Amino acid sequence: MALTVIILLAVIAVAAADSVPSYRAPAPSYHAPAPAGPAQYNFNYAVKDDYSGNDFGHAEGRNGYDTQGSYYAQLPDGRLQKVDYVVKGDSGYLAQVSYQGEAQYPKYQHSQGYQPAPKVGYA
Repeated sequence: MALTVIILLAVIAVAAADSVPSYRAPAPSYHAPAPAGPAQYNFNYAVKDDYSGNDFGHAEGRNGYDTQGSYYAQLPDGRLQKVDYVVKGDSGYLAQVSYQGEAQYPKYQHSQGYQPAPKVGYA
């Protein structure tokens, strides 16, 4: 009798395994949006912090394949470096670099350096 029950359970398990549908993941699909046309944008930013000496900025505009812009930065020697650039189609990046001011190299003041604190002795 036990053997009959085991065989019956095995037959039921095989039949149930065939009737359960296996999971299949859906096919991946991605439809990229069509470009709306050539890029067009304008942006700019600037930072000027007198405490730290930071002074820099950037501005750029693009219309289709033509881009123009400029950026500037305060250099450590005191000059302001400005770069004006244009890109027209496949012509490449054409830049005009200019400097305002004169380089300053202050005389270095040598400090005495580390001096250990005097030892306090108790008698």
